Amino acid sequence: MALQPLAYRMRPRTIEEVVGQQHLVGEGKIINRMVQAKMLSSMILYGPPGTGKTSIASAIAGSTKYAFRILNAATDSKKDLQIVAEEAKMSGTVVLLLDEIHRLDKTKQDFLLPHMESGRIVLIGATTENPYLSINPAIRSRAQIFEVKPLDEEDIRIAIKRALTDDERGLGEFHAELDQNAENHLVYATNGDLRAALNGLELAVKSTVASDDGIIHITLPIIEETVQRRAMTADKDGDGHYDVISALQKSIRGSDADAALYYVARLIEAGDLPIIARRLRVIAYEDIGLANPAAAARAVTAIQAAEQLGFPEARIPIANAVLELALSPKSNSAYVAIDAALADVRKGGVGDIPAALKDAHYAGAAKLGHGVEYLYPHAYPGDWVAQQYLPDKLQGTKYWQPKGNSKAEQAYSEQYERIRKAQQDGLNNN
Repeated sequence: MALQPLAYRMRPRTIEEVVGQQHLVGEGKIINRMVQAKMLSSMILYGPPGTGKTSIASAIAGSTKYAFRILNAATDSKKDLQIVAEEAKMSGTVVLLLDEIHRLDKTKQDFLLPHMESGRIVLIGATTENPYLSINPAIRSRAQIFEVKPLDEEDIRIAIKRALTDDERGLGEFHAELDQNAENHLVYATNGDLRAALNGLELAVKSTVASDDGIIHITLPIIEETVQRRAMTADKDGDGHYDVISALQKSIRGSDADAALYYVARLIEAGDLPIIARRLRVIAYEDIGLANPAAAARAVTAIQAAEQLGFPEARIPIANAVLELALSPKSNSAYVAIDAALADVRKGGVGDIPAALKDAHYAGAAKLGHGVEYLYPHAYPGDWVAQQYLPDKLQGTKYWQPKGNSKAEQAYSEQYERIRKAQQDGLNNN
């Protein structure tokens, strides 16, 4: 066991020990229910590396006391599958984690199918590829498909603390302490990859000499060396990560392309592709919005390309997106408008939906007056007709305050005002 990596040793033995993926393994969730009922079916887990696919398979086997075997669809042979099948015939059921299942060839697939259908082999396929595009339909139709999501920061922290204190499987015997800056960097730099975080932690602990007090003190420079990525900042509160994200958005909002490139470069150097992708999507619609809808759409396309490419190539579409967003006209009018509408919804008491707009597709709706007086816009010239849409108490409310910072938003603004005026005139004349 001493030669096995920490991430291997710390694999969960039961479903309760799984870190993260609570949408699948949490109490009352689908995989947890399958385990509790011992009604296992074959499944495909897909998601980024190091997010818990193997851990879930190991925990399922541990919780159900079934034998657990791991094979690779690309490198292991049909003979290896036959050995697992023989074991299943003898013991009753084997949980088989088949890594890289998207690379399963037809010969191995044809061998597996009857064993999956009989239930002797509970196949858990693991893949980083989209199974709807990459996995043969014959396998896909016989398995549940579950998406495994990147672990959040708190999940990684929980796993690190467990590993540091576990005397049996972890690093408890080394009496190691991780300072806050070092922990923050280990969490951020490994980008939701728990395997990378644990293996980096083990290297740091085992390569550091204990101090006179017998404790191994793991500092930020040590973690930077073990994960081979410098920290963005080493501030004592650990807020540097969020400061860089904030600075990126504010630089784009302020149209400073050079500053925006600098801050996104810091995030790229930290390997934070999911954070970059999420933040740029937010910026595209919060800060550019209706001032340049085409730029927002192009930015989202560039972000998708970055996610598909991964680093290092992802930096190229990211740079395109950042530059276009920084240099684009800006408007937050849509963002402000939806928050104004939400404020009315949350305070309540604004009245009922007009009867004409209510659902009329059920028996008795007409007796209630639902939908009876609805005017179908497509039946009128220009596909528009004046009628009431807002509740009585909100009539005349104006949520959107267009800024007109670009030709695009100015055009939307003019159309908005024309419709509002025509609507008001039409209602006043009725």
